[in-house]
Amino acid sequence: MSWIDWEELTLVQKVAQMVVVRASGHLFDHQIEYPAWEPTQAVLRHYIEDLGVGGVILLGGTAVEVGLRSQQLQHWSTIPLLMAADIEEGVGQRFAGATRFPPPMALGAMAQQDLPGAIAQSHQMGSTTAEEAIAIGLNWILAPIVDVNNNPDNPVINIRAWGETSEQVSQLTHAFIQGAQQHPVLTTAKHFPGHGDTAIDSHLTLPVIPHDATRLEAVELPPFLGAIATGVDAVMTAHLQIPAWDADYPATLSRSILTGQLRQQMGFNGLIVTDALIMGAITQHYGAEEAAVLAVAAGADIVLMPADPEASIAALVEAIETGRIPLEQIHASLERIWQAKHRVCSLPISGDTSHAWEHAQPDPVQLEALARPEAIASVTTILQASMQVHRPPISRLEQPSNAHPLRNLVILDDALNCPFLARQAPAIALPQYLGYHLRVLDSYSPKMRLDPDRILFDRELHPETPDWQPTLLQLFIRSNPFRVSSGLTDLALDWLKFLLQTEQLQAVVFYGTPYVLDRFLPLLPAHIPYVFTYGQMEAAQAIALNTLWGKDLQPTSDSTFTD
Repeated sequence: MSWIDWEELTLVQKVAQMVVVRASGHLFDHQIEYPAWEPTQAVLRHYIEDLGVGGVILLGGTAVEVGLRSQQLQHWSTIPLLMAADIEEGVGQRFAGATRFPPPMALGAMAQQDLPGAIAQSHQMGSTTAEEAIAIGLNWILAPIVDVNNNPDNPVINIRAWGETSEQVSQLTHAFIQGAQQHPVLTTAKHFPGHGDTAIDSHLTLPVIPHDATRLEAVELPPFLGAIATGVDAVMTAHLQIPAWDADYPATLSRSILTGQLRQQMGFNGLIVTDALIMGAITQHYGAEEAAVLAVAAGADIVLMPADPEASIAALVEAIETGRIPLEQIHASLERIWQAKHRVCSLPISGDTSHAWEHAQPDPVQLEALARPEAIASVTTILQASMQVHRPPISRLEQPSNAHPLRNLVILDDALNCPFLARQAPAIALPQYLGYHLRVLDSYSPKMRLDPDRILFDRELHPETPDWQPTLLQLFIRSNPFRVSSGLTDLALDWLKFLLQTEQLQAVVFYGTPYVLDRFLPLLPAHIPYVFTYGQMEAAQAIALNTLWGKDLQPTSDSTFTD
């Protein structure tokens, strides 16, 4: 069989090519982390072999696992699959072992001091992300975000954005796209027409953007226009209500927005892909089948993560057969999908010899392309250039003793589901080497009463009281989709005030969003040292803590540290 033409497909097969399903990057069913969204092997194989879905979006697993997984899925498919991933911060954001970059807003911070340097690093980030994606079988990068994060209370975009102005976002995302274009992958500008000025997470409910058309054209749209001019392959929709353009439907389901604005007014000829249809902004208002029909009727070429793929395909077929969606529109979408697949699905894959694109068995993973020294150096450069530092280095102040043991207080969202805070992570191991005793609190920790009067009273009577502990406070707080971080911030604020009142606070390290830092700074006395970094991964921890102490603590082979 030669590369089939989409005209040779049945109507069901044509519609299925417009559906991208979610799957675990792990290889075995017992490793599935989100069973409500990630099908078993048998069901996934049914989607690919029997229904003929056009693509898969992968989450979870190591880079090596995903390489094997991608090859397995392509082997099941008669038509090459689009293999996608949300890798806005590098392949290592989703798949362990590959390069994890800092959040894009770190590059925005770098640009404030060194715009040419930030542009160069954005280009490198795009190139590295694309190269590592290809190395593990991915061909579609669901990045960059081109939303302008001009609302500090934004719970879902936040530091995922490249900045707070249209100009900066446009400059840096232009460089990222150009870097990625050096390799045969698809890029995606998201979330159209702009998710930056919301205070509601569309994973949970439907935000409303009240701005008029003039404001949208001045602030939200320029980065999308810039991405289109740069040659971005796809645009992802936003689950937003924008009354100025459509009083009835959110952008994902609005023909006046997707077809009228994006296609006709802005001249975009690439793929329009929905944001995940399992998100609360859609599921709370529309059923799985109707959401898929409305999205395609609005002008979407690809339906991403429908709640029920099989039912969505059947509903779309019925909508076409009854004339609700013109067949010509489906054919136009398939032509765009085919063009995209021909650009990025040309590598040989495993399968039987009837596959025309098979010439040789490829390696499932190109290990030499992952976490190269130049990629690690780029991560370090971005972290160092975007870090904020106040008054380090600090001394150890006190050596550990029975009377006054030093405390390393770590506050984070979820201690049991935290890939960046293993036992040997710098945030734990470096203070431990210096004599600090670890205490971890998260959103699930039991509430406790912090009583500064008791500590102060005890110290007056018993200066050696062990309840008084010089404390290094480390806060891992950033915006996380599906999670509200306000409770975690309140917990951290309570501890900060308590440690200040009892004169136990030694220093603070902030990992995550600068908007949390802005809430804490008015409370911090000038003599308290602090470091802020956008990253939360181990590289960011090591750089921040070594900066704090003015030392270069390095791990040795026996898991101790030297300085």
